[in-house]
Amino acid sequence: MQLTGSEIVIECLKEQGVDTVFGYPGGTILNIYDALYKHSDEIRHILTSHEQGAAHAADGYARATGRVGVCMATSGPGATNLVTGIATAFMDSVPMVAITANVNLPMLGKDSFQEVDIAGVTIPITKHSFIVKNIVDLAPTLRRAFDIATSGRPGPVLVDITKDVTAAVCDYTPQKPREKERKIFYTPEQMDRTVEYINAAQKPFIYLGGGAILSEASQEVAEFAELIDAPVCDTLMAKGAFDGTSPRYTGMIGMHGTKTSNLGVSQCDLLIALGARFSDRVIGNPKRFAEGAKIIHIDIDAAEINKNIRVDASLVGDLKLALKELNGRLKQQSHPEWMAAIREMKEKYPLKYDDSQLSCPYVIETIDRVTKGQALITTDVGQHQMWAAQYYRYTTPRTFLSSGGLGTMGYGLGACIGAQLGQPDRLCINIAGDGCFRMNMNELATASRYNIPIIQVVINNHVLGMVRQWQTLFYGKRYSQTVLNDKVDFCKVAEGLGCAAIRVTKKEEVAPALEKAIAMKAPVLLECVIPEDDKVFPMVPAGAPIAEVFDGDDLKEK
Repeated sequence: MQLTGSEIVIECLKEQGVDTVFGYPGGTILNIYDALYKHSDEIRHILTSHEQGAAHAADGYARATGRVGVCMATSGPGATNLVTGIATAFMDSVPMVAITANVNLPMLGKDSFQEVDIAGVTIPITKHSFIVKNIVDLAPTLRRAFDIATSGRPGPVLVDITKDVTAAVCDYTPQKPREKERKIFYTPEQMDRTVEYINAAQKPFIYLGGGAILSEASQEVAEFAELIDAPVCDTLMAKGAFDGTSPRYTGMIGMHGTKTSNLGVSQCDLLIALGARFSDRVIGNPKRFAEGAKIIHIDIDAAEINKNIRVDASLVGDLKLALKELNGRLKQQSHPEWMAAIREMKEKYPLKYDDSQLSCPYVIETIDRVTKGQALITTDVGQHQMWAAQYYRYTTPRTFLSSGGLGTMGYGLGACIGAQLGQPDRLCINIAGDGCFRMNMNELATASRYNIPIIQVVINNHVLGMVRQWQTLFYGKRYSQTVLNDKVDFCKVAEGLGCAAIRVTKKEEVAPALEKAIAMKAPVLLECVIPEDDKVFPMVPAGAPIAEVFDGDDLKEK
């Protein structure tokens, strides 16, 4: 059948099972929006307040559902406003397709109004960037974009389409999407070597990364941990991949990881990294990381093997398949002395905070208690992000969404909107600091426009908390440009954008306010005012060995 390019875009989205698109219209993409209008009963479009919000919402939708998130923008500034969201998705391996429109083909390269080479701009932050200049290439390119976004290590793909292509007419033949195939690339000899190392270990430790969630390997990870009788730590991206209430769980590893995880990994004789990338925030000083241990690395991306840490054995392939084979090869192991030592460390070094006044850890623990651990939590970036990772107990995958690799302030609210639309039966709560919230708080207007029942928690300490913490510890308390003690009233802002708002300043107010917000079933802002000098502990200084982790008590002793 003959369709316009714009109609082909819509039909390709329908082919891929897309039910929600986030975006913002403009001149060059008007044809696509006109076609979208005619299919509004099949594809829901969410008009965000800013294109960056659209990218973050598509990201949150993808992380919450496991499906591809889709966002759209017009040329020039519309397209460049997507860039931060695309980069966020790229760093955290999130499947996303960003569709932009550009000026007509004859106008390319002439500095035309709102012309930007967005395909060129996004080459370093996408798995692939396309520009479609001929309508016959449109459907194959869109299909390939979805295939690339979801195959192997997931990630974002950009498709830029010239406006004349969206208006041209071409034959279109529907196609079913190709079935996704899980693959392994390791050899039998590499598997034998891995099994040999595991069988020889007396003090194994499992280090869990976001790949465990992306490969849907939570069940296999749990079986593996039981089989080799090992403790489990995780990264920010892996929250919920392993039950956070399990006796085997030791908490997060790295710069703000627990003492048990950091010291345990430093003392183990075998470290098994599952779908993790050994980021600098995890390993600290690479020369001193897990010095006494053999290291096994299992990952879908061959480029990650030996990139940051040299390993002794590796398996490249889908983590779920690799663990299934491993679990079938291994016999039940027992390491009672090692597990007893881990339990002793957990008792000796629990996470703790000053509970004499309202604090973010108290707010997080209250959210955990009131929601019975069943909420989907999104965060922005900073102290509140670390506290949300430390004090909420995640038991299932895709319930903690946060910008890990890029550390994008302003990520959480858009992501929470996307997550709630992807998982409408879940209570979705975004936790942000006051500094982060300022960056994209206009997306509250999106939540109120569609009555999306999210809860926006603002942890307000009137400073850029994480930067201030570094200034306190390492910069002689020179608080350069980190004080936000101005006249902004977040509750009035929320109300002005069509949302309800509640402010709490005391511990006893938190639970009733949260219960009230949940009962409203509408977008609500909950502002929690905390002291400006609360700090996230434990902590490892940048570049130091993770064994040198310290907390507030250690500082007092010094």
